[in-house]
Amino acid sequence: MRDFPATLLTITIWTYWLCVVFMIVRVRRRTRRLAGVVPEQRVERLMWLIWIPLVGCWLALPYLAATQAHGALAVPEFARHDPVFAKIRLAAAVGAVLCLALTIECWLRMGKNWRMAVTPEEEPQLVTDGLYAYVRHPIYALSILLMSCSVVVVPTIPMGIVAAIHILLMIAKARNEERFLLAKLGVRYAAYCERTGGFFPLLRTRHS
Repeated sequence: MRDFPATLLTITIWTYWLCVVFMIVRVRRRTRRLAGVVPEQRVERLMWLIWIPLVGCWLALPYLAATQAHGALAVPEFARHDPVFAKIRLAAAVGAVLCLALTIECWLRMGKNWRMAVTPEEEPQLVTDGLYAYVRHPIYALSILLMSCSVVVVPTIPMGIVAAIHILLMIAKARNEERFLLAKLGVRYAAYCERTGGFFPLLRTRHS
């Protein structure tokens, strides 16, 4: 491949989604169905109509940027040859790897409770340790950060469009899940919301 930051990003994103596929297979083997993977809510089904091709683009664009020297999908000349921007792109690629590592830690912490979709018929299990002690949606927050790193590494218009749609979907999905959890868990989830941030830790002011 022609471009190291784009190559590193490609490996990172493909690893991310291979992990997701592995977890889907694990859920299928354990439950003999895909509850929590295939969405049951109408709103989440509509999201999936956008998400599936979006993920395909996210997988393809960094690879194409890493392998093409010219064209609309290649890394622009200024990004490759400007010394300062080259360092920023490398830092973003390393940041993407860190996002993947932290996401894997969250997946492991969730264990058998990992789901991709709301499951109305199941009683949700609230995970509140690790990064979940500070933010309610660390996986979504890390996904947004990973996508932001992708735009820095591959600063093209198609990548920017994919990133904008992805971030909006992450916010919408987080809000939908919170409505569901508040309805299911009530006061317990409301108390958890009080002490945590959605995507970023709460900044608490100490009073003397």
